[in-house]
Amino acid sequence: MALVEACERLQNLAFPTLIRESDWLFPTIETVHVLALVLVVGSISMVDLRLPISQVMAQALPWTWSAFTAAALAGVLLFSSKAVTYYSDLPFRIKMVCLVLAGINMAYFHRFTHRRLGNSDRGAPPTAAKIAGGISLLLWVVIVGAGRWIGFTT
Repeated sequence: MALVEACERLQNLAFPTLIRESDWLFPTIETVHVLALVLVVGSISMVDLRLPISQVMAQALPWTWSAFTAAALAGVLLFSSKAVTYYSDLPFRIKMVCLVLAGINMAYFHRFTHRRLGNSDRGAPPTAAKIAGGISLLLWVVIVGAGRWIGFTT
């Protein structure tokens, strides 16, 4: 089955139809999505800016994962309401590619760079950590920008 056909089937299910046709459901879910995204970007930014990294990571990551889960769930619900429209939308595709790249960057950082940080709570973090943080911040700016762009193109 082609992806467009799968998107058509998804958006024609009962709940996505209810989201699309409701006067209050789509904006409510979108509000949850945006608020959760604010928490995700805020907590990721704290880690990326490396203010004693071990302390910040220990405190921020539970918030990051909780907010990311809420944002992802709300995003899936929003997508399901107009799946065909979103699937073919360039800003949506840019956002999804950047989300995947942000995930790869995070996985690489945690798998390789973070293990070599040693005692980086003192002094400046190593160049590899700065690069990973910069890439992360750039990707999240694009994710947020593309997400806003979606609202004007669909």
